[in-house]
Amino acid sequence: MGSAAARISLLCVISIFSRVHSDRNIYPFSGVLFVHVLEREYFKGEFPPPSMKLADARNDPITFKTNLKGYPDRPGWLRYIQRTPYSDGVLYGSPTVENVGKATIIEITAYNRRTYETARHTLVVNIMASDGYLLPYQAEFFVKNMNVEEMLASEVIGDFLGAVKNVWQPEHLNAINITSALDRGGRVPLPINNMKEGVYVMVGTDVTFSSCLREVETPQNQLKCSQEMEPSISCDKKFRAQFDIDWCKLSLVDKSKMPSINSEVIRGDGVLPDDGEYKPPSTNLKSKDYYTDFVITLAIPIAVALVLFVILGYVMFCRREGVQKRDMQTPDIQLVHHNSIQKSTKELRNMSKNREAAWPLSTLPVFNPVTGEIVPPLHHSDNCDTSNMPLMQTQQNHPLQTQLPQQQDAGKWQS
Repeated sequence: MGSAAARISLLCVISIFSRVHSDRNIYPFSGVLFVHVLEREYFKGEFPPPSMKLADARNDPITFKTNLKGYPDRPGWLRYIQRTPYSDGVLYGSPTVENVGKATIIEITAYNRRTYETARHTLVVNIMASDGYLLPYQAEFFVKNMNVEEMLASEVIGDFLGAVKNVWQPEHLNAINITSALDRGGRVPLPINNMKEGVYVMVGTDVTFSSCLREVETPQNQLKCSQEMEPSISCDKKFRAQFDIDWCKLSLVDKSKMPSINSEVIRGDGVLPDDGEYKPPSTNLKSKDYYTDFVITLAIPIAVALVLFVILGYVMFCRREGVQKRDMQTPDIQLVHHNSIQKSTKELRNMSKNREAAWPLSTLPVFNPVTGEIVPPLHHSDNCDTSNMPLMQTQQNHPLQTQLPQQQDAGKWQS
């Protein structure tokens, strides 16, 4: 009983982590658009049924991870896009000629974001050569009202190729590549008015360009494009019903006039030329004495510093003229003028220290304002230092001022 329960639990653990299914082979052509849709409904069946009985149990968010087997990312020509976890993923790209005949194994891992379950598939891409479908005339359109995942839908790309076929009338017409405007340096559109990011769609055929497509190259339309105006294209109405084409960004490439490049590579035998026996350097190296280098490194700066010190000392101490020599070289009249200035300055400083002059009589009171008695002038003592005394005394601190009687009863004077 216990072993059976353990066996059941082991099977549940394995089913939660991963389920790997057999390989799926596809055969795209080189130089032609390849699209493979990763359908959520298909991968839902790979996960065990939900245990909870919920209405949205089957609408779990599922994301995909794609990579080249043995590597963390996809090949350079293969791209992947999934707008939300509730939409299908799309692998798309244009295989290159270099990968013709080689099997490219893509690992696809689906993640259930609610239950954390995973399921893994492998996609084997066998790229085939398209020598019988040479497309030397290629035109790249910029569709402004489409996103990549919308343009990759089979019915939408079919309608676009049908519109191109009506204005071009080719025998063979194929979509070569589809690129988002964001991959060309475009900006993310604002989320208003249902704006789209835009898509570049390249198509190719074996018939030269039609007169309608050549209208973009006329001087009148080129002038309008330079002025950011919409050019006048006669076949625009063939696309306008479903696709908004920016004709100023139309690119026409004629590969039939390009010189063919020989892609053959001459390979050698892989053997290096014989240059004799290799002799590595000897391991018994002689030790080098760095004492001389050390002495030279220190001696030169010290010698230069000593020479500079001696020159500076000679200039500062041995080349001084002195006061006596300076006075002997100075004219007598200049010395007399200088000495007179010094004496005058000294006398003024001494006079400022001894301010013993009497006060002016105009600053002293002449008579007593109360008695009318004449007041004799004030004599200062010789020892009194008047250098800090003001020229005029106030009435509060003057010694000869007579205090007037104050009015003590205001009503008495009024009566």
